[in-house]
Amino acid sequence: MMYGQVLHHQGREEDLVNLNVGGIQHKVERCVLLRFPNTRVGQLIQCCSDAAILELCDDYSPAEQEYYFDRSPQVFHCVLNFYRTGHFHALEELCVFCFSQEIEYWGIGELDLEACCLDWFLERKHDREQNACGRSSNATSSGEISVVGSDLWRFEGTWCSDVRKFMWQTLEDPNHSKCSKGVAVLSVLVILTSIVAMCIHSMPEFRYATDSEHSVLDSLELICNIFFSVEFVLRVVAAPRPWTFLGNPLNMIDMASVLPFYVTLAFESLDEGDGEENQSLVNMGKVVQVLRLMRAFRVLKLARHSEGVRAFGETLKNCQSEVGLLILFITVGISFFSTFIYYTEKEDASSKLSSIPVCWWWAIISMTTVGYGDVYPQTAAGRIVATLCILCGLLVVSLPITIIMNNFSKYFEKNTAKRRLSVAKT
Repeated sequence: MMYGQVLHHQGREEDLVNLNVGGIQHKVERCVLLRFPNTRVGQLIQCCSDAAILELCDDYSPAEQEYYFDRSPQVFHCVLNFYRTGHFHALEELCVFCFSQEIEYWGIGELDLEACCLDWFLERKHDREQNACGRSSNATSSGEISVVGSDLWRFEGTWCSDVRKFMWQTLEDPNHSKCSKGVAVLSVLVILTSIVAMCIHSMPEFRYATDSEHSVLDSLELICNIFFSVEFVLRVVAAPRPWTFLGNPLNMIDMASVLPFYVTLAFESLDEGDGEENQSLVNMGKVVQVLRLMRAFRVLKLARHSEGVRAFGETLKNCQSEVGLLILFITVGISFFSTFIYYTEKEDASSKLSSIPVCWWWAIISMTTVGYGDVYPQTAAGRIVATLCILCGLLVVSLPITIIMNNFSKYFEKNTAKRRLSVAKT
């Protein structure tokens, strides 16, 4: 028998399985399909009842012994080649998600792909997933200023729907109208004014040079907090879903920047009312100072109006694994080099690296290449360890930073292009 005759031999008719995938018929030998019995077709030809068969295929003709599948015939060619040769290859012209769903239906895993296809397939799928996450976060993330069109239908049938919709668009979308642009500019000016006032108020000459009960800076801070409060209340009232609105990170920042002002007023009025009689208010001043520190959250309010700050926040959100890896590497390096430098320097009486906790501080500023110079090794061996610590710090910090910066650039460019497109449409 010639080799060509063996190659084209179809076998006995009773040993052939009739498969109809997407309108294309295939006749495959039963022994070929049984090479992978855990796949869908392998399980199908082992079924003993029509009910079991119909659970694995879309239709079945007992008269013709034919199985029908309403699936992609292109992908099935790859699946069929896998049964015949044992080698699984992907089609580059198909969508990676579509291909992944199809092979999952047939009971074949992505890791069954050959090495020549597996690398580019996983890389392309990862890129598409990142892009999909970026589009999803652009539409629903805390950093998106523009109003999502899909949210506007939620106002229909609600109380004062027209007024609330106008308020929502004015407060959330600076490109909606001239009025919304004016509100956005005013909000930024008030935020900057409150930050400048907070900084000036920290200077000793302005902190103590107030003989009156309320200084000009206190009045200015009062006006800014009233503006923030009114703006926040209007956002809550106008929101189509207030319960989800309050759970938004940027809106939580707005609340955190306003709440300390009112809590501080409550503590101060309570302190004035009780005087020295209530011993539980001895440390009231310290509590008030801690609450005033929370006014620094006002800086984060600029994220609502700053593309760069939102891009940074989204980058950290999408790069949690890389940031966690960076922290892990730095922590391991700090623990190792702090112990190493301690046992290297402990015999030197003039060295300030007298304990491992002190060496932690030295390892932190060395691995992050800050180097304050307040503590440093004195011995030659200690300087060699310090050199290794700095070099390892450079490597550890630089490796994840490239990935984080690439994601930052992608998000920033994508959001900028989307913003230009929305402006062009208006």
